[in-house]
Amino acid sequence: MEALQEFVDNFTYLGIFAGLLLGSLGVPIPEEMPIIAAAVLSHEGIVRWWLALPVCLLGVLSGDMVLYWVGRYWGEQVLHWRLVRLVLSPERQQWLKAAYRRHALKTVVTARHVMGLRAAAFLTAGSASVPFWKFVVADAGAALFGVPLVFGLAYFFTDQIKAIMADVRRAERWLGLAGLLALAAMLVVGVWRWYRRVGKEPPDEDRAERRSPPP
Repeated sequence: MEALQEFVDNFTYLGIFAGLLLGSLGVPIPEEMPIIAAAVLSHEGIVRWWLALPVCLLGVLSGDMVLYWVGRYWGEQVLHWRLVRLVLSPERQQWLKAAYRRHALKTVVTARHVMGLRAAAFLTAGSASVPFWKFVVADAGAALFGVPLVFGLAYFFTDQIKAIMADVRRAERWLGLAGLLALAAMLVVGVWRWYRRVGKEPPDEDRAERRSPPP
């Protein structure tokens, strides 16, 4: 969150748009993170909220539209990529296509809130020939509700978010220290077991006598 906020701070509106666009295209950036960063910067007066909020909506929807049209024109080729197959197995692809045929609007709304599935699901929406107007209505409707809600909560509770992030950073330091201590303990135990095993082994001469047959 801190690194993302620094990126948005350096590139302001372009950073907000880029973070949301990349997240929509499948980069593991939760959609809420750039929105929260934009809201915090708006609260601090670094960006204007009435510009940052539309940029958030534009970034979210732009990535979704790109995925839809990629799936519409190159869906069959893209869906066979190994990286896509990690998220979208053939069985899940068939399930999504069936869901789009039955309830296209509901499936789009549900898929856009599932991190890791959204990109593959929107590619499938294009390849399944879901009508573009249905896709836009469902996706934009969900975004027009969810994005301002997250933005508003982060804007009005910026102080609490900063306190939470400070607690998270302290917890990360303690967890890092605990990890180093655990690693040191594992190394000590490993060395102790190795010395113990070596100490129990007989000398080379004794092992040779045991292996040699009697006269």
